[in-house]
Amino acid sequence: MPARITFTIETPTGRRTTSLTYERRGAGEPLLLLHGIGHHWQAWEPVLDVLAAERDVIAVDLPGFGASDALPEGSPYDLSTVVPVLGAFCEALGVERPHVAGNSLGGLLALELGREKLVRSVTALSPAGFWTEAERRYAFGTLRAMRGAALSLPVLVIERLSRTPAGRTALTSTIYARPARRSPEAVVSETLALRGATGFHQTLAAGRAVLFRDDFSSSVPVTVAWGTRDRLLLRRQGVRAKQVLPGARLVRLPGCGHVPMNDDPALVARVLLDGSR
Repeated sequence: MPARITFTIETPTGRRTTSLTYERRGAGEPLLLLHGIGHHWQAWEPVLDVLAAERDVIAVDLPGFGASDALPEGSPYDLSTVVPVLGAFCEALGVERPHVAGNSLGGLLALELGREKLVRSVTALSPAGFWTEAERRYAFGTLRAMRGAALSLPVLVIERLSRTPAGRTALTSTIYARPARRSPEAVVSETLALRGATGFHQTLAAGRAVLFRDDFSSSVPVTVAWGTRDRLLLRRQGVRAKQVLPGARLVRLPGCGHVPMNDDPALVARVLLDGSR
């Protein structure tokens, strides 16, 4: 069962408390897992048990997503705010310099944690921040359309669509290459998480000016992995990531979409374990 922890963070109006929800399993070196925009910690469910056999796995709902609190009023959803919150979260758990893996927004946050030397290693799956301006506008427009659809559909319609492979494809094919493999319950849950994501629009607004351009790959082990069927952040962005981070290991994920954990759990788990050694 997921847990919840409350801790203190710095905000523009002083110190405030916030609470994050997380799932923790396994034993070994700590591995922090960060999901993408509009998702929740359950995005990692397909790989959690395999990872937990070798790692102390902590999958967290980011601030303003899933069951975690929104950031205190006046706090922007940018890297300079969210990264210290994640640092304070780890400190509250008694976890020092974990390995970190992230997907999409979570991949960008993982890279920033690496740049700040707050983690032992970084594995980024289709991380944000390596786009051209046209690619960014396309991705943000697609995300807004997904959010609009999630908000407009009645829950009964979402549940009915999720019962069939065609319906699951209609709801989630933007992020999964094999959407029919996702369980009906998971599709309902993540569609409702997208609808209820209080940090969604502020995170997109903060992301408009983001380009990751700092090479820290000589000091922290970095793996960047990209699905060959990523329809949201196109795989050529992985080549740019390698150019920015020449010391990183670039891994191809054949047949995987933007959220690859569900498309090929065994492959993704192996990439995460190899990247966190």
